Amino acid sequence: MAAQLLEEKLTCAICLVLYRDPVTLPCGHNFCKRCIQDWWHRREKKCPECREPFPDRAELRRNVTLSGVLEALRSAPGLALAPEAGAEPGARCPRHGRPLELFCRTEGRCVCSACTAHQCGDHERALLDAERRAREAQLRARLEVTARQTTEVETQLQELQRRSREIQSSACTLSSVASSKFSCLMQALELQRTLALRDIQAAETQALAQAREEEQRLQGHLDALARDGCRIRALLEQGDDQTFLQESQQLPEPPQPAGPLTLPQWDEDQQLGPLKESLSALCDLLLQGGSHPRAPAKAADLDPVDYRNLTFDAGSANCHFYLSRQDQQVQHRRQPRGPAEPGSFELWQVQCAQSFRSGHHYWEVRASEHSVTLGVAYPELARRRLGAQTDNIGRGPSSWGLCLQEDSVQAWHNGEASRHPRVSGRLLGVDLDLASGSLTFYSLEPETRPLHTFHALFTRPLCPVFWLLEGRTLTLCHRPGATFPREPQEEASVPS
Repeated sequence: MAAQLLEEKLTCAICLVLYRDPVTLPCGHNFCKRCIQDWWHRREKKCPECREPFPDRAELRRNVTLSGVLEALRSAPGLALAPEAGAEPGARCPRHGRPLELFCRTEGRCVCSACTAHQCGDHERALLDAERRAREAQLRARLEVTARQTTEVETQLQELQRRSREIQSSACTLSSVASSKFSCLMQALELQRTLALRDIQAAETQALAQAREEEQRLQGHLDALARDGCRIRALLEQGDDQTFLQESQQLPEPPQPAGPLTLPQWDEDQQLGPLKESLSALCDLLLQGGSHPRAPAKAADLDPVDYRNLTFDAGSANCHFYLSRQDQQVQHRRQPRGPAEPGSFELWQVQCAQSFRSGHHYWEVRASEHSVTLGVAYPELARRRLGAQTDNIGRGPSSWGLCLQEDSVQAWHNGEASRHPRVSGRLLGVDLDLASGSLTFYSLEPETRPLHTFHALFTRPLCPVFWLLEGRTLTLCHRPGATFPREPQEEASVPS
């Protein structure tokens, strides 16, 4: 009985459990610090028991004595006190000792039937299990909303990351294209500068030669006039009449008139005209699109006008290369077919009999196996072997090549390689667009996909060229209705 009375004296009138961090109001009543703060947050700042106002500037002070008594009682053996908070299932009301069967929604706490009759008569109440089911339904609905929002945000995040990767890839490609175009532009400008200075010097040499010839003609005429004048003056000084008459009859005929002056031909506009045209063409080519070459869904989608039926040039084939099928197929064998011919490659290479000055061209090649290289080159591509290398396609500035290896694909130009994943198919396409300055290699099996694109300002005719390892075979694919290039083959001197 004494323990129950003591427990009632130590119970907070708001939460109806033992004090937690008790504080004392100026009126003398005690409450849990958190309980009184929550109470004042919802109601007027007065004492819940005596309704005395609490001064605005006053501070809640901890009741040290009451806190010490509570600590002593909790640690005292054999003294059973009601739990402080959070009544568990089957727990009883600390004030009335009855089961906590109801939930007071107004005060937000579990109560017993006695609490309902005495303290919560006009409050909104519900059965404990019904309130739990209602709260669980609310939480499950909230969890579903959270899950939907999580899915939406994750989808948006993935879309943002995908877009970021696309931007990075596009920026990398554009940077590569811009760098390549400016690099090629600088090479082309340097070449045009050299050619322009050479042409101006040649024109100057020719004009000055004409000037020297005219000068020599006029100087010779002056010399003849001077000699004639000297003879006349000497004759006029002759005192003997007989001698004067005789020598005057022997005077040679006077020199003929010099005639009109012929000035050397020199026209500044004529000298700068080709230079302006070439610079304009270079600028137009630089500003053209074409950074993304078209990729046909399949070979049949290409315009037949663009497709080219090509043949190998037997005169350029290495002595180990055997041509067949009307020069459409080449095979590399160990046994040479004879001594090397003049102008043939010492390297394991062969070029086509056709070359391209301008326009858009496409051709296809079937390889029997890996370890082959497809490319294009300017006419000055060297035929001789230099060092231990077996090919020179893409190893210098005058050629571009794609090497198919067993484990990868390598794109070569100017001695630098770009590595790509291997290809499973052996049918390959080459798209050369001289107008936009692009050279694209495609893998056509099992589906069409671009392998690599070179961007360059092609300033000279290009000829398809190939390298293949021993035992390999290359076949130039012909399409019915396709034509050979309309421009004639370039007749360039065979480089050494």
